[in-house]
Amino acid sequence: MKKKLDMLEELQEVDQLIDTHRAAQKGLQAELSGINQGVDVSREEVAVLESGLTQLESEKAVLEATHAAELENIVRSETNMKEIKTNKEFQAVGREITAARRQVTDLEELLLQKISQIEELAAALAAKKGQLDELAENSAQRVAAKQAEIDKIQSDIDTDVERRETVTKGMPASLVKKFTMLREQRRGQALAIARDGYCMGCNMHLPPQLYNNLYKYEELLACPHCQRILILKLQQ
Repeated sequence: MKKKLDMLEELQEVDQLIDTHRAAQKGLQAELSGINQGVDVSREEVAVLESGLTQLESEKAVLEATHAAELENIVRSETNMKEIKTNKEFQAVGREITAARRQVTDLEELLLQKISQIEELAAALAAKKGQLDELAENSAQRVAAKQAEIDKIQSDIDTDVERRETVTKGMPASLVKKFTMLREQRRGQALAIARDGYCMGCNMHLPPQLYNNLYKYEELLACPHCQRILILKLQQ
């Protein structure tokens, strides 16, 4: 029975190591996701600026086309004026030309505003792309470092899992099942140290006869309060 208790104790030690490694690995995975998320957010910001710049360029092209069309209308109207015979028609065309020139002036002002907006957004985009490149480079280095840590922990987990399999092979399947169930029910701790008449798992006083029977190593004994399997440890 003492041998079984020793194996159970080793099994708990291994399982707790695996739990610790997996918790650390989970934390690193979260950090890794955070790093990648930062790069993704920066890329989205660049995409928004690029989309805005494309829209401004499109609006500028429309203004330029309208501006060119108005200039052609002015030239055409001025040419037609040479062939006009009546004063009334001459005045009407003159008013059209004046209105067209006013429209050209407005379009030119809008074009200047649009060009200014494009230059401003293009500068912001260039700066954001530079930041993205720097962030991506730094993030790649951090990702590589975190991934190396994750891989190292995985190697430790694999080693511990192999050790666990070796331990459980020497134990009855029913005992392994009982141990596993207790671990699930007792937050990862299936065993508890018994010392000075107390269960150290729940800090409750053990019945004297049960505590005395622990010295005999005749059977597996459990704490009547928390149901953990008891391991006798004398005060050193």
